[in-house]
Amino acid sequence: MLAIGSRIEIDRQQLLRSLGYGNSTPPARITVLIDDYLENIPELIEPSFSYVIKDLVLVYGSSTVIEGPSVFQSEVVSRLLERCDKVAVFIVTLGSYLEEMVQCLAEDKLILQAAVLDAIGSAAVEVLIESVRNRIKRSASIEGLGVSRYFGPGHCDWDVSQQEVVFQALDGNHTEVQLTDRYLMLPQKSASGIIGIGPTSEVEDYDPCGTCQKQDCPGRR
Repeated sequence: MLAIGSRIEIDRQQLLRSLGYGNSTPPARITVLIDDYLENIPELIEPSFSYVIKDLVLVYGSSTVIEGPSVFQSEVVSRLLERCDKVAVFIVTLGSYLEEMVQCLAEDKLILQAAVLDAIGSAAVEVLIESVRNRIKRSASIEGLGVSRYFGPGHCDWDVSQQEVVFQALDGNHTEVQLTDRYLMLPQKSASGIIGIGPTSEVEDYDPCGTCQKQDCPGRR
C-alpha cells in the first residue's frame, strides 16, 4: 500500500451535518473541539491506499465478473459496470492511531470528544477515497475515459459479505488492513470498494439513487 500526505482537507459544513448541526450553529465547545482536532489531524492519521485496475469480463443479471476472476453480486453494481470497460478495486485506511484515541477518550468517559474525533475520522476516510478516485480519474482521462462514483460492500444492495471478494480482487495489496470473519475491516477507519472506468458520459452521469425507491436509505446521494 502507498502512503499519502497526512494533510487532509475536511469539509467543515459536511462535518457539522454529520454531528447534527446541519442548519444550526454548534455550541462554542464543539467549535473549539473541531478546531483543535482538525489542527492536529496530521499527527492522528497515517493514511495509505492501494488499488488495482481489472478488466471487465461479463455482466449477467445481478452478477459481474471481472478479471481474476472475481464475481460481484449486486444489481446496482451490475447496472453501473455494464457501462464500463474496466473497474478499479481500491482500499484506503487512516491507520489505527485515531481510532485508538477515540477508544481512550470513550473509556475516560469523554464521550463528546470521542464522538467529534470519530466523526472527523469518518470524514477523513471519505476525503481519502475521493483523493484516490481523482488519481484514477486523471489516469483514465489520458485514455479519454471517465470514472464513476464509488461503491463498496454495504452500499445499496451490495451485501457486506462481498468484502471477501473485494479483498480477493486486490491481489494481496491490502496488507495494512485485515478483514474479520464478520467482514469488518481493521483498522476500522478503512474503506474498500470499486470505481467503474468507461466512456465519460456513461459512467459519470450514472446515478443509482435515481432508480431506487428507498427514500430513507442512509447512503442515498
